[in-house]
Amino acid sequence: MALLLGTLMGCGRLDAGGAPDSRPAPTPHPHGRFDAEIALDNGGRAGMYYAAGRGLMEQHLDAGATRWSSPHLVHRTGADPCLSVTLKRFRGVVAAIANWGPYCADGEPPTESIAAVGSMGLSKWDTEVTKDFDGWEKVTASDGQRELTFTNASTESVTRLRWNRAVGFSDVEEIPR
Repeated sequence: MALLLGTLMGCGRLDAGGAPDSRPAPTPHPHGRFDAEIALDNGGRAGMYYAAGRGLMEQHLDAGATRWSSPHLVHRTGADPCLSVTLKRFRGVVAAIANWGPYCADGEPPTESIAAVGSMGLSKWDTEVTKDFDGWEKVTASDGQRELTFTNASTESVTRLRWNRAVGFSDVEEIPR
C-alpha cells in the first residue's frame, strides 16, 4: 500500500491529455486558506480573506502562473467578520459579498455589509458599504451580464443594490412587498 501511495504521489499532475504536466505546481496561498475562492473565466483563480486590523483582502492566480498576486485591500475595516465571504463569477467580473460587525458571529446583525465587484483582470474593485443592514444574501446578473444586482429579502421588503459596468453602484433601494 505504501509503495502504491508513494508511486501515485510521485507522478505529479497530469495535463489535459493525461501526460505528466511539466509546469511547476502553483505555490499554496500564503495564509493557508481563503475565506472564499473561485475559478475565473480565464482558467485562473481568485480568493478573498479577512485580515485582522486591515479588512477584506483579494489575491488571484493567473492561468498558468505559479505565484499568487500580492494581497490587494478591497475594503478597509477594523470590524470583526461575522459571516463568510461569498464570491460569484460573471463574464469578466467577480462579485463579492462580505458582512462585518462586532458580535456578528454571535448572532447580532452586521454593521457593515460590503458589495464589491472586481473587473479589468481584478485590478479594479468597486465597493459599496451599507451600514447597519442585515447583509446581502445573493447577487444575480441581468442585461447580458452587464448589470449585477445584490439583494436581501425579508417578509416586508426586498432591498437591492445595482452595479453596472458603465456607472458602478447605484443607490440602495428598498421595495415593499
